[in-house]
Amino acid sequence: MKADDEETDKIFRTEEIVWRPFVFKVSVAVILFSLMLFILLFFRNRQLIEIEHKIRARSYYDHIIVTRGWVSDYGGVYIEKTESVKSSPYLKNPDIKAIDGKIYTLRNPSLVTIEISEHAKANNLFSYHMTSLKPINPDNIPDEFEKKSLNLFEKGEKEIWLKQRENGKTYYRYMAPVFREKSCLNCHVEQKDKPEDMIIGGISVKFDISGIENNLKTHNLLILVLGVLSTFFFLGIIYFFTLRLMKQLSISQKQIQDMAITDELTQLYNRRYFYSKLSDEFEKAKRYKRDISCIMIDIDYFKKVNDEYGHHAGDTVLQKVAHSIKSTCRGIDTVARYGGEEIVILLPETDNAKSFLVAEKIRKKIENQEIYYNKSNKTSVTISLGVAGLKTDNLLYTADSSQLVKNADSALYLAKKNGRNRVEIYNCFSDQ
Repeated sequence: MKADDEETDKIFRTEEIVWRPFVFKVSVAVILFSLMLFILLFFRNRQLIEIEHKIRARSYYDHIIVTRGWVSDYGGVYIEKTESVKSSPYLKNPDIKAIDGKIYTLRNPSLVTIEISEHAKANNLFSYHMTSLKPINPDNIPDEFEKKSLNLFEKGEKEIWLKQRENGKTYYRYMAPVFREKSCLNCHVEQKDKPEDMIIGGISVKFDISGIENNLKTHNLLILVLGVLSTFFFLGIIYFFTLRLMKQLSISQKQIQDMAITDELTQLYNRRYFYSKLSDEFEKAKRYKRDISCIMIDIDYFKKVNDEYGHHAGDTVLQKVAHSIKSTCRGIDTVARYGGEEIVILLPETDNAKSFLVAEKIRKKIENQEIYYNKSNKTSVTISLGVAGLKTDNLLYTADSSQLVKNADSALYLAKKNGRNRVEIYNCFSDQ
């Protein structure tokens, strides 16, 4: 089990190198998607806020235009003159006296605009400013923003807006032109010969948006934090499931590899894998000048077991014998089903003497073992074993690694010939 886990981990580490570019590309894609989503949300929120500011500013502008138009249609409005209400020095004969003796003074659209602006500003709402490039009233002199806007209106612009920092606060400024209308002649008689669509000035609107801007920054920061956390969350999910998938694929690949090199009945290695391992170990023995041995095993009278008890019993006997043999061998040994009831063992770094001891140990274990082929019936079998080995000196003169198996098979033949249930050593080399 430990060896299987190590093999699975080895496959996992190998496949990790293959998966790494995929995981990297997916991670980059997730990060880019999250970044684009954040940027989209950031600019969309900013755009919506800008639209809201503009709608609000237009509403204020339209409100004052309607108010000015109403005042202009009636030729201005009169209010009672008191100590706090002064007459306009820019209007001719602005005052009238009522029958009761009270004095009323005229407020034209421009003054109404100014007074509404002052009232709104006092309540921290907004402010208006009626201005032109050549104002009569010094209070209507345009500032830098208004001057640039008025010049742009002359060139065809319909509205101008911007955000402006002032005294630690952020203000939204909006300005649109004011055109000459018939109602304007009530106050501006000198313009009676001018075209009605002529720009006579502009009205700028100004309101505080510091609270909205601060909330927007907090909102964007929240989106950024959530975006980062979401990105790491999704990356974590991707890594988690990718690792699980890689692990599962490694296990599946290991199972497929095991199926390709494993005998289905005995769960030992198959003959093809054995010869592949033999070639590797043979070359390794030559390179490092180490002994190598092989044990060939055959179950005695196995055909008789099949004939007397049936093939199912024969399969059970073969499985039990295979398990016993494998449990006796070392981890570095290769135990394989060679064919039929024959099993072969490859023992690296082992000479004939040690291989003989291993073979004898296996023989005794099988001889003393009772094998149940169903719940109530049991049998016992014996095995014959042939041992062959190559010392380091002999390896140099052996070109074909399969010669080791042939020698072990010859020894097995001798064991069967000499009465079975015994171990014979191939003795071609006298020094063995």
